[in-house]
Amino acid sequence: MNVYFDNAATTPMRKEVIELMTQTLASTFGNPSSTHSFGRTAKSAVETARKNIAKYMNCEPQEIIFTSGGTESDNMILRCAVKDLKVRTIISSLVEHHAVLHALDCLENEGVNIQYVDLDENGSPKLDHLERLLEADESMKLVSLMHINNEIGNVLNLNKVGNLCRENGAYFHTDAVQGIGHYSFDLNVQPIDFLAAAAHKFHGPKGIGFAFIRKNTGLDPFIVGGPQERGLRAGTESVHNIVGMQKALEIAHKKLEEEKNYILDLKKYFVKKVKSLYPSVHFNGLSGSFENSSYTMVSIAIPLEASKSQLLDFHMDLKGIACSKGSACQAGAHSDSHVLGKLQRSEAIKNRPSLRFSFSSFNTKEEVDYVIDSLAEFKN
Repeated sequence: MNVYFDNAATTPMRKEVIELMTQTLASTFGNPSSTHSFGRTAKSAVETARKNIAKYMNCEPQEIIFTSGGTESDNMILRCAVKDLKVRTIISSLVEHHAVLHALDCLENEGVNIQYVDLDENGSPKLDHLERLLEADESMKLVSLMHINNEIGNVLNLNKVGNLCRENGAYFHTDAVQGIGHYSFDLNVQPIDFLAAAAHKFHGPKGIGFAFIRKNTGLDPFIVGGPQERGLRAGTESVHNIVGMQKALEIAHKKLEEEKNYILDLKKYFVKKVKSLYPSVHFNGLSGSFENSSYTMVSIAIPLEASKSQLLDFHMDLKGIACSKGSACQAGAHSDSHVLGKLQRSEAIKNRPSLRFSFSSFNTKEEVDYVIDSLAEFKN
């Protein structure tokens, strides 16, 4: 049996998305910048997709900029904020995705003041410390905090953070890659200035995403060479990917509550089963919570003998089970998860192997049973 429980890394594409992309590849091959009918047809497909995505996010079409994905969107926003908005201080956390952390390292080397908000014992930013950092610095500031942590599932209160930023004259950027398609957004109301999204996290294609850039913020081009994407991101648009992303978000938007309830039920079932198998199992961060963490993932530290710990990944793969030690972007790295390393865990917990299981509407309780049975087999 093959079980895919690594949806936080990427999701399988929906059948409807594949069909529409295949049709687009065959029929809508013109360059959207061309003025003839083939180009106009492609341009219409791109702009219709932009308009629809903006509708789902409740923002204006001009505020949606198509990119290659979350990493480019994060880099674009952070670098352009420094270059064009004269941001001199960026406040973030040490449990962000490396798309943000590595960008901040580069900016710090270029003279930007980078500060990190304290974390509580569960790995969530302390908002009282964030407020103090905002109040203590009079330079132009930007706060960059992710909506949902991609390893432990902690959910950030976007409204609270955004309001703190506005009260203190700071911009607010959130990496929302794990949230788009799984949570509702109302960017007309939510105090968010910049946001990053990636289609492959909500059953769309890889290599495409978007940046939300609130109008009139004053950003200049990130990639130069042409007038595409309101002049902010040059390069011929990937029409089939854009159309596929729009279709994936359309379906996610329509089925949001239905699929949320289904996946949350799977998570509850998994948590119940794993607790029964390992009564002393530890849930990393807030991932064991059904209210304060993403309903799509669970990160567990398993009580195993040291001699067995190194073989757990091999055993799961041998059984046809896809899960993760942490972020897929770190797969193959010999260092431990930077997120788990920042959690205030006891020495006993630190020595336990951790696995992240992330679910989608494509999964079933029978697959959960198979995973639990495989863990029980390894335990014995």
